[in-house]
Amino acid sequence: MIRLNALMASQPLWLKAFSIILGTFILEDVATVLAATAAKNGNISSIAALLSLYVGVVVGDVGLYGLGLAGSHWQFLRRFLTLPSEEQARKWFSRNIIAVVAIARFVPGVRLPLYTACGFFRAPFCAFALTAIAATLVWTSLLFLLSLHISGWLLAHKTGWRWAGIVGFVLCIFMMGRFIGHLQRRSHKS
Repeated sequence: MIRLNALMASQPLWLKAFSIILGTFILEDVATVLAATAAKNGNISSIAALLSLYVGVVVGDVGLYGLGLAGSHWQFLRRFLTLPSEEQARKWFSRNIIAVVAIARFVPGVRLPLYTACGFFRAPFCAFALTAIAATLVWTSLLFLLSLHISGWLLAHKTGWRWAGIVGFVLCIFMMGRFIGHLQRRSHKS
């Protein structure tokens, strides 16, 4: 572990920030926990970790919108989709864009379909982006602070099991998201 800390400490800040940003594209909640742990361990400042998380999450959210927008221009993709009338959906997303984006930030498993649908149906981009940024600031900050607190407690215990505790915390967050998504799918089938 001492070698890992030395290796991380020797890396330039831009590489640490890029790693966090890239991590948000894979599993953003896990990237948040790991960034908080690295900050608590002194491998990166909390400010740099949080800014990297914000950039990664917002770029990912805007990317999902862009993916949906690009899909709306490719006719061959439409045959794979069951969609309401485009005008009806566009009006609905335009009217509900703030609620859709805010809810999607806090409900696991719905960002990909909802954010790409926002792009596909050309919901107002400015409202989408501003709401995504605001929701990211709230959610990511709360998860980061919680992770900072918990990882601080885990790192304070000087046994070999502290890393198992951090891994367990990461798995707990991941599994909670999967469980909530499973419950949502079951409630929609009922």
